[in-house]
Amino acid sequence: MRFSFVTLFPNIIKGYFSESILKRAIEDEKISIDFSNPRDFTTDKHNRVDAPMIGGGAGMLMMPQPLMDTLDKIKKDSPQAHIVFVSPVAKPFTQNDAKRLAKKEHIVLVSGRYEGIDERVIEAQADELFSIGDFILTGGELASMVVCDAISRNVDGVLGNSDSLSVESFESSLLEAPSFTKPKNYENNKVVSEFLKGNHSKITDLKRGLALCKTKYFRPDLYKKGITYEK
Repeated sequence: MRFSFVTLFPNIIKGYFSESILKRAIEDEKISIDFSNPRDFTTDKHNRVDAPMIGGGAGMLMMPQPLMDTLDKIKKDSPQAHIVFVSPVAKPFTQNDAKRLAKKEHIVLVSGRYEGIDERVIEAQADELFSIGDFILTGGELASMVVCDAISRNVDGVLGNSDSLSVESFESSLLEAPSFTKPKNYENNKVVSEFLKGNHSKITDLKRGLALCKTKYFRPDLYKKGITYEK
């Protein structure tokens, strides 16, 4: 699967893919990443990609021309490209979105900067628009990496043990149950005894119950969905 990042600052992103699971996924050709910089496409004589907002407002906005030309070039070379913008003014990105998008051939992630992107670019080019939370970042690169990471781990072969996906948070609309490792007793804080008895059926039931409790406490909105799913 191919990921293309449209960003003014590719070096922010490159380092993230030089370690761990995603580095191996690139080496094993499960995913690939590449970059397009709108500054390389600007026709402005001063090489600018931003301008003041029409109608006033603090800060600068990314201009249409460099981004439009960047995305047009990507789509010309890769007609199957699925273009995703990340923005706080969008629908929340979810695990279901990550699983669905993992089936695409080519995802293009557009990172805004300054005070954002001229809305006409989004209207003309976006296949989907996502937010990773109700907060503001300095730029869209972090959000693009979050989306890419979440999608990548759902691509076949990226994770060493694909079974781990089935018990993670947000599967069946629940948070993941608590997990433990050695030692069995750490500073007089013991592992739940049922986990030590080897009865996998009981352990599965216990984990389901703990997942329900955890979700009810931290995410009551998801808890209601989980109860519906169980029924």
